[in-house]
Amino acid sequence: MAKLYFHYSTMNAGKSTLLLQASHNYRERGMDTYLITARFDNRAGEGQIGSRIGIGSDADTFETGEDLFAKIEARLAQGHIACVFIDEAQFLSEDQVWQLARVVDDLRVPIMCYGLRVDFQGNLFPGSAALLALADEMREVRTICHCGKKATMVIRQDGEGNVLTAGAQVQIGGNESYVSLCRKHWREAVGDREPSRPR
Repeated sequence: MAKLYFHYSTMNAGKSTLLLQASHNYRERGMDTYLITARFDNRAGEGQIGSRIGIGSDADTFETGEDLFAKIEARLAQGHIACVFIDEAQFLSEDQVWQLARVVDDLRVPIMCYGLRVDFQGNLFPGSAALLALADEMREVRTICHCGKKATMVIRQDGEGNVLTAGAQVQIGGNESYVSLCRKHWREAVGDREPSRPR
């Protein structure tokens, strides 16, 4: 039975690596997959999904407002695909997540989405919020804070390493811009400490 999956985490947890490995597993067994990533995130190159450990693959791209049901239906007309993999799923719109749900329900193709849950200000991305609401299965991809606890948040830094607390939700970047932290150390980094209590 086809399902809509959401694999989520903070930055640098290995989401793209897991996506590429899962797609490889299908292809190794003779099953074709369809890889899609956000058009404007071209850190790995145009139409590329790349991992920090050096592996990558060609991919189609999606844009804001594009009809993903129609896109996937057109791809299916060219031949069967066993699974659709979507990288940078946080950049999907709510409408696009509903389109993916329709692909799963009506075209019976499983879709695995990989993306961030929250931005550097601790807010859900629109695509992630919709996936949290609609996905059949959700899986957390874990990484750790410098203290050893599970990282669930991310901070954005400028070129000098100063923590930024304002700005656009979307800014493409990697290790030079983002650091994954546990909630406690994220709060300390952004200046949100627990108030002192009188004894």
